[in-house]
Amino acid sequence: MEITAQTAKELRLTEEEFELIKQKLGRTPNFNELCCFSAMWSEHCSYKNSIKWLKTLPREGKKMLVKAGEENAGLMDIGDGYGVVFKIESHNHPSAIEPFQGAATGVGGIHRDIFTMGARPIASLNSLRFGKLTEAKTQHLLAGVVHGIGHYGNCFGVPTVGGEIYFEECYHTNPLVNAMSVGVLKNGTTISATSGNTPGNPVFFVGSATGKDGIGGASFASGDITADSANDLPAVQVGDPFQEKKLLEACLEVIQTNALVGMQDMGAAGIICSTAEMSAKGNAGMRIDLDKVPTRQKNMKAWELLLSESQERMLMVVKKGEEEKVKAVFEKWDLPCSEIGEVTDDGMLRFYLNGTLEAEVPAQELVLGGGAPQYERAYSEPAYLQTNQKFDASTIAVPADLKAVAEQLIEIPNIASKRWIYEQYDSMVGTGTASTNAPSDAAVVIAKPTNKGLALTTDCNSRYVFADPYKGAMIAVAEAARNIVCSGGQPLGITNCLNFGNPYNPEVYYQFVQAIKGMGDACRKFDTPVTGGNVSFYNQSPDGPVYPTPTIGMVGVMESVAAKMTMDFKAAGDVIVLIGASRSDIHSSEYLHKIHGIENSPAPYFDLDEEFALQKAIAQLIADKLIQSAHDISEGGLFITLIESSFNRNLGFDIRTDSIIRKDAYLFGEAQSRVVVSIQDSELQHLKNVLSALNIPFEVLGKVTTGAISIDGANWNNIGYWKEKYDNAIAGLLAGHEEEHALSSL
Repeated sequence: MEITAQTAKELRLTEEEFELIKQKLGRTPNFNELCCFSAMWSEHCSYKNSIKWLKTLPREGKKMLVKAGEENAGLMDIGDGYGVVFKIESHNHPSAIEPFQGAATGVGGIHRDIFTMGARPIASLNSLRFGKLTEAKTQHLLAGVVHGIGHYGNCFGVPTVGGEIYFEECYHTNPLVNAMSVGVLKNGTTISATSGNTPGNPVFFVGSATGKDGIGGASFASGDITADSANDLPAVQVGDPFQEKKLLEACLEVIQTNALVGMQDMGAAGIICSTAEMSAKGNAGMRIDLDKVPTRQKNMKAWELLLSESQERMLMVVKKGEEEKVKAVFEKWDLPCSEIGEVTDDGMLRFYLNGTLEAEVPAQELVLGGGAPQYERAYSEPAYLQTNQKFDASTIAVPADLKAVAEQLIEIPNIASKRWIYEQYDSMVGTGTASTNAPSDAAVVIAKPTNKGLALTTDCNSRYVFADPYKGAMIAVAEAARNIVCSGGQPLGITNCLNFGNPYNPEVYYQFVQAIKGMGDACRKFDTPVTGGNVSFYNQSPDGPVYPTPTIGMVGVMESVAAKMTMDFKAAGDVIVLIGASRSDIHSSEYLHKIHGIENSPAPYFDLDEEFALQKAIAQLIADKLIQSAHDISEGGLFITLIESSFNRNLGFDIRTDSIIRKDAYLFGEAQSRVVVSIQDSELQHLKNVLSALNIPFEVLGKVTTGAISIDGANWNNIGYWKEKYDNAIAGLLAGHEEEHALSSL
C-alpha cells in the first residue's frame, strides 16, 4: 500500500510529523514503521506537548536514588538500606469505554512498573473522578471502575489502602481513573530498564501470550473522547490478576539469579515501546523475530504484534550463557518464556516475521528525549478566570439555619463516607497495613522488612485548580504534605498524574502551564522532588474539558508505625484546638458550590509560607507527643473536620465560634493551612506556649463530649445522628436511583 500523509493522519500523526519521519529515515516508512512512530510519538508515550514544562519541576533531591524519568518509577531512600518505589498513572480513556477492564488493567500496569524495578508492591492507592452520582451513566462507570480496582488488587494480593473520589459534572463523559502503586526494595538491587550494549545478549519475552486486545491504546489515549470512541473497544486491554501474581513472583525470583541485564514492562505501545526504550537507554539496537512471540490468536500481523498492549508481559535482556536459569524460573511458574531476538550494536530495531524484515527503525528516534518531537503550545488566560476574581461573597447571605446547611453538606457525595466504595477493596491483605481501626489523614503501611512506616496519600481538589491553576496546584501539594505530617510522617517526594483537556486549546494549555508552576514552587518549598508520573491530555469531550486535575501522589516516612498520629478524638473532656487562622472565606468551597450553586469564585485562601510553618509546628507537636489527634481542614470546612474526628469513638464536641468571622465561613469555609487537634486539658498551657513561641495562630474551640454536638450553646443532635447521614448518603443515592432505573425499564 502507498504510505501518504493521509495514512499518517489516520494514525494520529500530523503532516509535519510525517515529513519529519521521512527525513529521519531518509525514505518513506512502510505501514509497520509508521505504526511504530504513531505509537511512540503519541502524547501518551512521548510527552511531546508537556516535556518542556515538566523539565522545570524540581526533579532532584538528597534522598532520590534514581533521577526522575530514568526508570519506570521513582525511588527514594527511606534509611536502613532500603528504598521506596512509587508511581501514579492514568487509565482514563479505557475506563470511559470499558470501566471494569480499564480500571483493572490500570492497577495491573502500575504494579508492573514497580516490580519491574525489583521492588515488591506493598500498597495501592487511587484517585477517581466521575460525573453527577444521580446519573445512570455515572453509576455504571463508578460500579465498573470500583469493581475493576477491587477485583485486580484483591486477587493480585496488594492492599488498596487509600485514595480519593470526587463527583463533578465536567467528568460525566470523561472520568478520571488514576492508580498508584508503592513498593519497597533493598538499595543496590534495582533492575534497570536497559538493554545494555553487549551485542549478542538474548532478548526474552516472558508472561502472558499476546493477543489483539489493546492495539493502539497509546494513540487512543492521545485524543478526545467522542461519540465514536465506543468503536475503539479493541483499544481496551484485558487483565488477569492471577497471571500477574505469578509474573511478579517469577520476575523477583529471576532477579536473584543475576542473569538479567535489564527488564521492562510491556505497557503502553507494547513491544515497540519496550524494545525502543531499552535499546535507546543502552545505546544499542535489537533484532527481534516476531514469529517467536507467544500469541493467543493466529495469523497476527507485524503491526499488531508490535502495538498490542496485552497485559502481564515483560521484556528481558539476559546475559549470554545464562538463558537456562531464566527459562527454569518461568517454567517453574508455568509462564511463557521465549527467546525472541538479540541485542545489536548499531542502534537499529529490526523486526522480522517468518524471515521477512517488516520494520527497520532507529531506536533513539522513537523515544522521549531522542528523536520524538517536542512542542511548546500557545496559551492564553481563560476568560472565566476574570469572572472568578469578580465574585463578591457579600452577595451570599449567611443562612439563618446553619444546622440545616450542615445536614445538606454532610450528604454531598464529595464529602460523605466512601464506605460503599472502599469496602469493595481489601485493605489488609499482605499484613502490612497499619490498623484501620485508627484512622489518619494519610494511609500508613509497614515498609517490610524494615520497621519503618510509610505514609501515603493522593490529593487534588480540582475545583481549586479550576478556580486558580497556579494556587490550586500549590494547594494540592500542600494538602498532600499536610496529610502526611498530620499522620506522623515526614514528606519525601511526589509522583504526579496530570489530567488536562486538549493541549491544542490555548486556555487548557494555560491551565497546564500555571499548574506546573504552582506544583514546582510548592515542591521546592516542602523539599518533595517530583520522582516521575504521567501526563494525561485530551480528557475532553464535545461538552468541553474536565477540570484541570494535577493529582499528587505523595510518600512520607516515619521511623516506626508507632509514630502514627490519628485523626480521631480520644476521650471526653479533651480540649479541641484549631491551629491556623480562621478567615471569612467561602471561596470554591463545597458549601458555596453545592449549596449555593456558585460555579465561579476564586480559590480559597492559601499562603505557602504560612502552610510550611504550620506543618513544621504540627510535626513538632506530634514528635513531642503533646497532642492526642490531628485532622486537617479540607472539603466541608471546620464542621466536617470535627464530625470526622468524632466518628471513630462515637464522641462529640461542644465548641464556640468566632463572633467576628461570618459564621458560614467559620464552619464551612475551606481556607487552607488549618488543623484541628485534641489535647489533654493538663497539656493545654504547654501547647499554647509552644505555638506562641513559633508564632503560629491558634484558638481553643471547646471540648470533646461523650457524644452530644453543641455549637454556640445550641443542640445539634448527637454523633449517631450525623454518622447515619454520613455513612449512608452514597449508598442511599445509588439504591434510590437503582429503583428508579428498574421502574423506568418496565
